[in-house]
Amino acid sequence: MIPKEVPVEVVHPGSAAECLRDIIEAYTEYKIVAEQEQTKRRGIKAWEKTTIAQINAQRDALLKYIERSFDERANNFRFLFEKVDLAIANGDNNQLTLALHSITEIAKSSPFKDLADLTSVRAALDDPEHEWEF
Repeated sequence: MIPKEVPVEVVHPGSAAECLRDIIEAYTEYKIVAEQEQTKRRGIKAWEKTTIAQINAQRDALLKYIERSFDERANNFRFLFEKVDLAIANGDNNQLTLALHSITEIAKSSPFKDLADLTSVRAALDDPEHEWEF
């Protein structure tokens, strides 16, 4: 069996040039869009790094605040229980009542009550002269 010939379209030189121009335009547009998208991805990566750094800084500030607040509370309790022991040893009921009242007040207060305003916490952490009171 003899295969039939497939008809070949005749391409005019002008249409070949148009076709080549279309290909070049499409490729140029592709390169522009690809570069724009790559720039967007770099921007997203930069935003991601900045945001993660901010989150980590806030986490560190919060952990430092918690650490300092509990250290301060522990020192206060330690001091007050020493006063309780001393008052008991000396039989000083007034001093004992005062120390027990102070212990109760400190125990009732939460070290987290000031965390609602992290700006003040950060400022306090950055201030080496800040006195931690609880």
